[in-house]
Amino acid sequence: MRAVRIHERGGGDGLVVEDVPLPQAATGDVVVRVRAAGIVPDELDWPGTWVDRAGRDRTPSIPAHDVAGEVAEVRYGTSGFAVGDRVFGLTDWHRDGAAAEYVAVEARNLAPMPSSLSFTDAAALPLSGLTAWQGLFVHGGLEAGQTVVVHGAGGGTGVLAVQLARQAGAHVIATGRGRAADLATKMGAHGFVDLEKQSFAEAVGPVDLVFDTIGGDLLVESAGKVKAGGALVSITAPPPVRPEGGRAAFFIVEPNRDQLAELAGRAESGELRPHVGAVYPLAEAREAFRAKSEGVPGKVVLRV
Repeated sequence: MRAVRIHERGGGDGLVVEDVPLPQAATGDVVVRVRAAGIVPDELDWPGTWVDRAGRDRTPSIPAHDVAGEVAEVRYGTSGFAVGDRVFGLTDWHRDGAAAEYVAVEARNLAPMPSSLSFTDAAALPLSGLTAWQGLFVHGGLEAGQTVVVHGAGGGTGVLAVQLARQAGAHVIATGRGRAADLATKMGAHGFVDLEKQSFAEAVGPVDLVFDTIGGDLLVESAGKVKAGGALVSITAPPPVRPEGGRAAFFIVEPNRDQLAELAGRAESGELRPHVGAVYPLAEAREAFRAKSEGVPGKVVLRV
């Protein structure tokens, strides 16, 4: 099969498209014929890209952990899916990803794909959607009537976090570059702070939750905006400052079939809309990673 692989550290310029053996399914796996794969700009720096769970080198490795496609093989002892089922979900961080014609995935990390979504839209939902859900509700404890700030509302995760928070009955303040203002408002944000023109510290009053996808100085500033009993949740780094009387949390998203099914149901009903900023063919993986690192809004997806 054809796949995108990286042989050594050094960024997206090291990605190459080459012929590789078909994946071998282990117990509990299905093999998915990939139709689309979502990428994350910094995934080539993740430890799991380079080593397995025992710390052993596993290069060359295949990137892209969001997958949407059709079940091509069901391993003996695996239940829940049949050949031909349309599925979407996440591949394991320490295994090859979906930038290939086929990928072996643990069945528990997949769910039936919403029929209302295209493969490219479905590939934009798993990682970003689960990150938004877990950040807001699992780690942030967001409830109706609360006020939440979503930093980086123009990104793949931020777009979904804005929608989920609004649907939960929260007052949503989005932040980001000015070009994301219309998108964030369209997705349900009550207000938008243009971080290129406004000071976040001056523009926002006390809030119940800050969900951060940007990091840096903004993460430090955010601690002072969280009410007593509230939370500062980040996916970029452990918050260096704890909100007075509140909680601080850093987390790495975990696969969760029940949450993925919840997201699928909302997408099926039209409540939840992933935002695909750009689509590239598999052969242009380098360009895809470069585009996302340069700030393309929403999710960048490889079409396989």
